[in-house]
Amino acid sequence: MNQTRTFLLFAWLMLAVLIWQAWEQDHAPPPANRPTAASVATSASASPASTAGLPAVPLPTQVPATTAPAGTTAPTAISAPAAPPVELANDVLRLRIDPRGASLVGADLLAYAQGEQRGSPPFELLDDSAAHLFVAESGIVSASGHAPNHAAVYQVEGSAGKQLAAGAESVSQTFLWTDPSGVQVRKTYTLHRGSYVIDLREEIRNGSTATWTGNDYRWLRRVPPIIKHTAGGSLTNPEAYAFVGAAWYSPEDKYETRALTKFETPLDKTVTGGWMAMVQHYFLAAWIPDPKEATKLSIASNTVDGQTWYSIIAQGPGMSIPAGGSHTGQSRLYVGPALQDVLPHVAPGLQLTVDYGWFTLFAGPIFWLLSKLHLLIGNWGWAIVLLVLAIKLAMYKLSDAQYRSMAKMRALQPRLEALKERYGDDKQQFQMAMLELYKKEKVNPAGGCLPMLIQIPIFLALYRVLLYSVELRHAPWIGWIHSLSDPDPYFVLPVLYLAVMFFTQRLTPTPGMDPTQKKMMQAMPMVFGVMFAFFPSGLVLYYVMNGSLGLLQQWWLMRKHGAPGALPKKA
Repeated sequence: MNQTRTFLLFAWLMLAVLIWQAWEQDHAPPPANRPTAASVATSASASPASTAGLPAVPLPTQVPATTAPAGTTAPTAISAPAAPPVELANDVLRLRIDPRGASLVGADLLAYAQGEQRGSPPFELLDDSAAHLFVAESGIVSASGHAPNHAAVYQVEGSAGKQLAAGAESVSQTFLWTDPSGVQVRKTYTLHRGSYVIDLREEIRNGSTATWTGNDYRWLRRVPPIIKHTAGGSLTNPEAYAFVGAAWYSPEDKYETRALTKFETPLDKTVTGGWMAMVQHYFLAAWIPDPKEATKLSIASNTVDGQTWYSIIAQGPGMSIPAGGSHTGQSRLYVGPALQDVLPHVAPGLQLTVDYGWFTLFAGPIFWLLSKLHLLIGNWGWAIVLLVLAIKLAMYKLSDAQYRSMAKMRALQPRLEALKERYGDDKQQFQMAMLELYKKEKVNPAGGCLPMLIQIPIFLALYRVLLYSVELRHAPWIGWIHSLSDPDPYFVLPVLYLAVMFFTQRLTPTPGMDPTQKKMMQAMPMVFGVMFAFFPSGLVLYYVMNGSLGLLQQWWLMRKHGAPGALPKKA
């Protein structure tokens, strides 16, 4: 394998992986229609083993606001009119809580804009609009019907619309539901300064004259996200093939996922000390139940008027509260960006929602090194430049051997051309003579293979890091580069890369190359220049720096080892 064939192999492998990603997205199976709400509720009605013989409580699904879940009696409070959503905010998160169910129907991430333009509004992760539906709901069901499901209307306690005060570390909002039987449920949401974690405290007081039994539940419900169209199509648009779906974690089976397109396969799993989430590109929402309680997980989807929504549901253990008694439950909800240094401290395994796929083995260390460099200089673009320098230093010995081999092959170029003229169309004799010459001059034509092959996993891993790490979303570099995760708006970096490739090609020896291969090599700079015009500018920056340093190293070593120092004239 000579240097040219290695380069071509590298190029075609990169293209093959990217085309495969686009094909996989374009040919994904359509979402399957699911059973009706009533049938889903019936199939999910079994309680976890920890209910200890209590009556099975049906699991509610999406129902009209004025009806109760299948198999239950409608609480009196459901018919009351709902009030406008209540805002609750800290310095990084602004929530909208609907008194109907006291559920989260809106969440603005104040530190993350929707677009890279100045003045762009905050990114809205949770939203109750029909086109962008993504909500976090909770409720309680009881065989007696004396319980507020996710459609029950709560009363706001205290003032509504609270924000974190200056100097305060937390802010809370409480909602109260009261049943004529005497059963009361009080939900309290708490936000802490600088945190995307929402604490939910749920207190049940049994003011009736009989023992109350029931189950609580949490669920995340959404429709598929709307994918914006880009100039490069799905090939260079990470939103087009990023994972969107449910994820859950248990200490026994670790991290598991289910894409929205595969919700037709049922889920029936009881876990203790785990969590469940809905994951999308860059962001996630995750319910984290009390780690000491067994929770039953299930998934469901339903199509109404042509629109399909998807849910992952966590049903808590059965509760039995005597007359005059009370019960308090605690859970947490994470709503925010997939920050790799934050998620491990929120819940075990939550960092696994940042999934680099097959390339995790390489992408994890690359992101770790990149984040350390960012801590050092405070700019992700310069961190990428330093990453190139670090990789170049680590691979210097291999590169030195590569360019020594290339310099010797370049010095042998006139003799190889003479052999080609001598043997004419007899390719077999020419190959034998060329190998004999290599052997005599102690030249290893495969000496340049290893460094270039090592670049393949580095390229793919860095590509994943730039596309899936929210830390680099809309991260600026210098001047015209306002977002390393988006293409270069003025195509400066792709043009620089095209030039670097062109001059590198001119310095690269091409012994024995036939006319077809020469044409392919000459077209490669243009192909990659056009392709990189639609790639994240951070990735192109990496390859501009990597190629520039490689070109400089190649020129110096070839000159050092006796090869001509000037660029050759075009053949």
